[in-house]
Amino acid sequence: MGLGGGCLFGLAPQPGFLATAASRARWASAAPQVSWCPAGGRRAGSRLKAIASQAMPSATPAIVLDPFAAKNFVEPGAKPTGRAFIEFDKQEFEARVNAVYEERVAAGEEPLKPGYAPFCKHLFVPNFVPGLPDAVLAIGQENAGLLRSEYYARVEKELPVLTRWFAKADVKVPEAKFLDVILYSREQIRKENAAMGEESGSGAPWGIVSVKAQSIDSEIPMEPITMMRNALGVEHGGSGVPLDRDAYARSVEFWNQHARVQ
Repeated sequence: MGLGGGCLFGLAPQPGFLATAASRARWASAAPQVSWCPAGGRRAGSRLKAIASQAMPSATPAIVLDPFAAKNFVEPGAKPTGRAFIEFDKQEFEARVNAVYEERVAAGEEPLKPGYAPFCKHLFVPNFVPGLPDAVLAIGQENAGLLRSEYYARVEKELPVLTRWFAKADVKVPEAKFLDVILYSREQIRKENAAMGEESGSGAPWGIVSVKAQSIDSEIPMEPITMMRNALGVEHGGSGVPLDRDAYARSVEFWNQHARVQ
């Protein structure tokens, strides 16, 4: 699907990851109706739940959870399998994301922020998933020896690439403050699914292809290896977007100092 995996929710936390990711539109200005403070994450989650329950249901939601990202969810009470890390009901997650989107549209705001290509957008919301940790951690002398690596493919037909990460059992990370909900256009999802011999599964304009738990409400650089895979094309599990050397250099600068937690 052309995105970095993990918590991607992994997705990528970072107590220290604001080193190279310049914070853009703050949550307070992006959604004044939803209060947020570092100590009030659960309060913000309750507010989002209220919005979702009170909003009129839309016959065709603007945003749906794509199967590519759905594999990262663990049903409440179930045991996590593979790299699934989001313990939350998928339908409720989708409803809350749409509630935030619709509320901002109704307020005359542009809820979607530009991504790395025209078909990619970001929707930043306060973290409403209880206990979901940051997905990226700064690398230091105290934890560098804990890094793990593996050639990994997120789905069977994808080209395996070298990845590195911290095992969440080995490190301590704070609860994420924000969720970076990454969206692909329906056209792009159909294009990539066709290359993999899969069905699109929905007609909604936007599909959630990744969720990243993080401490800032702005984009964290895509990992260098993901940029390379994207440039290889949809037949290898990428998006077909050419490599941007300047963006790649910024990504290297950030990921030399950080790693995912999963």
